[in-house]
Amino acid sequence: MVLVAQASQSERTLFIQRTYGHLAGAVAAFTLLEFAFLNSPLAGMMLNLLSANRYMWLLLLGGFALLGWLARELASRTSSLQSQYLGLGFYVIAEAIIFVPLLFIAIHFSSPSVLPNAVVLTGVMFAGLTAIAFTTRQDFSFLRGALTMGGFIALGLILCSIMFGFSLGLWFSLAMVVFACAAILYDTSNIIHHFSTEQYVAASLELFASVALLFWYILRILMEFNRR
Repeated sequence: MVLVAQASQSERTLFIQRTYGHLAGAVAAFTLLEFAFLNSPLAGMMLNLLSANRYMWLLLLGGFALLGWLARELASRTSSLQSQYLGLGFYVIAEAIIFVPLLFIAIHFSSPSVLPNAVVLTGVMFAGLTAIAFTTRQDFSFLRGALTMGGFIALGLILCSIMFGFSLGLWFSLAMVVFACAAILYDTSNIIHHFSTEQYVAASLELFASVALLFWYILRILMEFNRR
């Protein structure tokens, strides 16, 4: 396997085109799945289930974290395109399901401007962070330790909030936006410096996961401001 950093200019260009093309495809698939889920009985069923028992959120988030980890491992640990596509598809479906309750509440109980504003803000921030990573050519692999620690801390706080019934509030969402921005910088740098030219599907999965995280918490922040 040839690393992107060691490949020729034409190979690097093709890798980047494929990576961001697959990212766009994943976002499009996510959007279509959300449209289908939100216009099906699934949305109501999930809301009723989650409102009936707060521990269902724990089960949902735990299952989502496990499925997400398995999907990313499947995609990143192999050069097989079939396995990479399987991991990407698996993860997009899992993300679409976990987003259903939040998007349903945003659409039906918040201002009509909340959701499109969240989409625009996410897109602008992602574009800006991507530009920073590509123009500086900085290797942000040093962020790995901080992201790992931050991820465990965030997961612990989420679990405690579910188990003990307290709200994490606006500051937690703001901190998670910073975390997601750091993850995007790390992921973008990682695919430039450490991925092979055959891992473009896995690279798109890494980016999609971080973009979805950023979108989730930007949407939560805007919904919180809307309630106030």
